[in-house]
Amino acid sequence: MRAMVLEKQAPAEESPLRLMDIPVPSPGPGEIRIRVRACGLCRTDLHTVEGDLKLKKSPVVPGHQIVGVVDALGSGVRQIREGDRVGVAWVYSTCGECVYCRKGLENLCERGRFTGWDADGGYAEAMIVSESFAYPLPQSFSDLEVAPLLCAGIVGYRSFRLSSAHSGDRVGLYGFGASAHIILQVARHLGCEVYVFTRTEGHQQLARKLGAAWVGRAEETPPEKLDAAVIFAPVGSLVLEALRVLRKGGTVSLADITMTPIPSIDYDRLLYHERVIRSVANATREDAREFLKIAAEIPVRTEIETFPLEDANQALQALKHSRIRGAGVLKIA
Repeated sequence: MRAMVLEKQAPAEESPLRLMDIPVPSPGPGEIRIRVRACGLCRTDLHTVEGDLKLKKSPVVPGHQIVGVVDALGSGVRQIREGDRVGVAWVYSTCGECVYCRKGLENLCERGRFTGWDADGGYAEAMIVSESFAYPLPQSFSDLEVAPLLCAGIVGYRSFRLSSAHSGDRVGLYGFGASAHIILQVARHLGCEVYVFTRTEGHQQLARKLGAAWVGRAEETPPEKLDAAVIFAPVGSLVLEALRVLRKGGTVSLADITMTPIPSIDYDRLLYHERVIRSVANATREDAREFLKIAAEIPVRTEIETFPLEDANQALQALKHSRIRGAGVLKIA
């Protein structure tokens, strides 16, 4: 089968992914094989390819927003059948036994494994996963439309939820790529007023189109203080910008898996009065199920730009330089 394989980490501009013909994997006990139809692009893929994240498996097939159809079952599979359309997200497996799993915090599992990092992902024509970590997908979404929901949507939703935003609140979104353009729709559906901070003109236009109450750059001051903020761009200095316009008792949620250093914070001016900075790590299966249900109810509309599998390097370059409007998706089959 065809796959885009990472053997050595390097800047995206050096096209480190190689198109290779590799064996079709076979499912083991409790596993299913998925014939991949689409795989969303994520900044975590970029961090994996460029070396911001140390490789756990080499070579590895990246990609963790996977949509496809089940074509083979391992022994003991009970909940999924051949022919089912399913999705796979970032969390590939958890131990179910550690203190975090027992507390319902499997996103913090001590032995958690991640798709496209610990295990081969969706930049390929097929992949293997446990049936417990595959999600039935709403039929109202096409393969290409639903792919960005599987990480940009799920982790974005957890980040929004952990910002403690409620109906009637003013919520700031910093960075406006795949995740933020989905969460803007969720926040508005739940009764929030959304303020978008982004420097790219195309992203500003999309934010206005999707109903943002105000759009500007991070260094600008919105007309009202924010009740909550979610930072999607991996830029530490944005934490200070968000705190600067956050009301007393508000929360800044950090959605990225990695971030540049956060500068020194003026405690009295920016952090005092019970303001909160909160990181977000991964997501649980319950987050995924809850979000996919809400996304279908709204319904969320994903703005997508598609690329063929063999153009994955060029797609990651476009992602890196903010040239994708909305979300990028690899069309596999």
